[in-house]
Amino acid sequence: MSLPSQVRIVEVGPRDGLQNEKAVSTEAKVALINALSKTGLRTIEAGSFVSPKWVPQMADSSEVLSQIERAQGVTYSALTPNLKGFDFALAAKADEVAIFGAASEAFSQKNINCSIAESIERFAPVVEAAKAQGIPVRGYVSCVLGCPYQGEVDIADVVRVSKLLHELGCYEISLGDTIGTGTPLKAQQMLSAVAEQIPMEQLALHFHNTYGQALANIMACLPLGVSVLDSAVAGLGGCPYAKGASGNVASEDVLYMLNGMGIETGVNLNAMIEAGHAICTALGQKPRSNVSLAALAAKTAV
Repeated sequence: MSLPSQVRIVEVGPRDGLQNEKAVSTEAKVALINALSKTGLRTIEAGSFVSPKWVPQMADSSEVLSQIERAQGVTYSALTPNLKGFDFALAAKADEVAIFGAASEAFSQKNINCSIAESIERFAPVVEAAKAQGIPVRGYVSCVLGCPYQGEVDIADVVRVSKLLHELGCYEISLGDTIGTGTPLKAQQMLSAVAEQIPMEQLALHFHNTYGQALANIMACLPLGVSVLDSAVAGLGGCPYAKGASGNVASEDVLYMLNGMGIETGVNLNAMIEAGHAICTALGQKPRSNVSLAALAAKTAV
């Protein structure tokens, strides 16, 4: 079985994770990002410039980006749904911005109150502005393996939206199983179809663990050549469409699996575990990472 020798982890805990948790202080967010910056990560999603009306947990993203200790070689990115958001991200000195579409028409209407086609039109000025400033743009595609409103999502729609974002100018397309209903064969088929239109080196996986399938789905896709994985420290995030369920796949669990397979990430697992424990203490909860919980149990036993 052919596997990538290296994988780049995109840490989404400070943004996609914390935006689905109860609000924590700016100080706790800054401490989290500073801790993550020392793990060996190369890309950290540090904030989101969506309207605070819709995502109040991210209302302090400007303050967070201005207060973090930026490590050399680390890219600090921010979500920017429109030009206003981009201007805020630019002022906050984000190194990279991200835009997000959906493969599900129903999800697009419910989530951002417009059609898929309209959402792409809205993103065009953001990409143009980013290009003018020399800032890379990453694209997200939601609901690639299922939608909370329409159920099954046609692979052809995933391919179409991914291609639109790629043609718009996104250097990388992150394929998101937003509700975590995907299973290994479907994940593999979806990635294969998208890779027929977009080079594999420009694709990433963003799998949620709602039904406990995230690691299995990643494992099914690695032999295809994908080498960029999104994950969240301590499994932060939850799933807003399945109350009480876990959300993003935990960075600690992904790292443990990749380490065991001899795949290089450049990320220190122990440092990641410590960062996860610290933010979970601030949240008043335990990590959702099995690896983190096992490490904590072993430490307690000693």
